[in-house]
Amino acid sequence: MFATSRKLTALAIGLAITAGSSIAPSAADAQTRDKVTMGLFIASSAMPYFIARERGYFAAENLEVEGIPLANHQLIVQGLVKGDLETASNLLSVEGVNINAIRPNTLQYFSINCQNAKHQVESFVVPPDSKITKLEELKGKRIFSAPGPGNLFVAKGVLKAVGLDEKDYSMQEQQMAVHIGAIKGGQFDAGYTLEPITSMMVAQGLARRLDVGLIAKYMLGRTDACAVLAGGAMSVKFLKERPQVAERLARAWAKALNDGNNDPKARDLLASHMNVSPTISATVPLSYYNMVKDLKPSEIADLQNLVDQATAYGLVKTKVDVRPMLKTF
Repeated sequence: MFATSRKLTALAIGLAITAGSSIAPSAADAQTRDKVTMGLFIASSAMPYFIARERGYFAAENLEVEGIPLANHQLIVQGLVKGDLETASNLLSVEGVNINAIRPNTLQYFSINCQNAKHQVESFVVPPDSKITKLEELKGKRIFSAPGPGNLFVAKGVLKAVGLDEKDYSMQEQQMAVHIGAIKGGQFDAGYTLEPITSMMVAQGLARRLDVGLIAKYMLGRTDACAVLAGGAMSVKFLKERPQVAERLARAWAKALNDGNNDPKARDLLASHMNVSPTISATVPLSYYNMVKDLKPSEIADLQNLVDQATAYGLVKTKVDVRPMLKTF
């Protein structure tokens, strides 16, 4: 399994993060702790992994969690299906639901990230000198998008909500590592991107936010809705074969989520692990992290709403009830 994990790690080359030895466990730790492999999609929603690792929450539970950065969510799903990964820090909700629709009981979510107008993660950006002032004005424009079917579904869904059909613009998915270059190079008129890339673009004077809190506002109809684009996931195989390890990981994760929500110093990890300048790390918007046990009925309903839209779009193959996919510790 770990040989394949190294292959997955190689696929992450080019990501704009500080990886390598900062993520790799020490040899001493590897001999004494229970090992867990976790897929990472490097965006601000991956913060809980770095908090738990750097603050010793994994170690306190006698765990050595190997974070494996991957360029898109399909690779994370592939790793969970094949058994090369046991968990994921921030798997797109619609990608996770879709694999469960195709292969029932592949994974369950044990934490959920809410994003909206207050807890901003996704945004459309334009060059600072662009005359575009609202989403409707993206008609006829060249747009880049965060990678993968799930992100494309959201980017196109938001534009559909403001009256634009797919024929009204051109859209290309681009790996997160090239978003800054894409907006800087001038080959695109706008982009759908994620934090902390948005804040980095704005701080460098390369872009301005055109609109934020997109999923809640345009797809769920409320600016304060819980737009669940990502969350922490575990494979059902891992849950069945190593239940005690899974419980210990969940305990460490809950501490990390609490810090992410309530401790401003946790943001320092954006600088050390995501190449975010320390001068802006304090202001980068973050999602609100929840363990599944803490979700409100309205938040589960918001997740179901988004999944139902993904089903109507054709991304999720069959109608899915999200509740059995939510694991309570």
